[in-house]
Amino acid sequence: ALWARRPSGTVHHSDKGSQYVSLAYTQRLKEAGLLASTGSTGDSYDNAMAESINGLYKAEVIHRKSWKNRTEVELATLTWVDWYNNRRLLERLGH
Repeated sequence: ALWARRPSGTVHHSDKGSQYVSLAYTQRLKEAGLLASTGSTGDSYDNAMAESINGLYKAEVIHRKSWKNRTEVELATLTWVDWYNNRRLLERLGH
């Protein structure tokens, strides 16, 4: 997706896990034109919003049923992301 779209100014935010600070990984980010960003050591709130959304996704989609295959999970994920981003707030307003 990165190679097809070529977004500018994209930042990859991660924790300070060893895989994210390895020479090979940082080189790959550089080749893709991405900026690397790591969270503060010991700051559990750095990724709070992302972790909150991940938790909702797992509770509302992943853990609700047994999945037959990857394609089924991918379709359910796309459907949920579309609902979350585009319809969720409007539904509460009666639209």
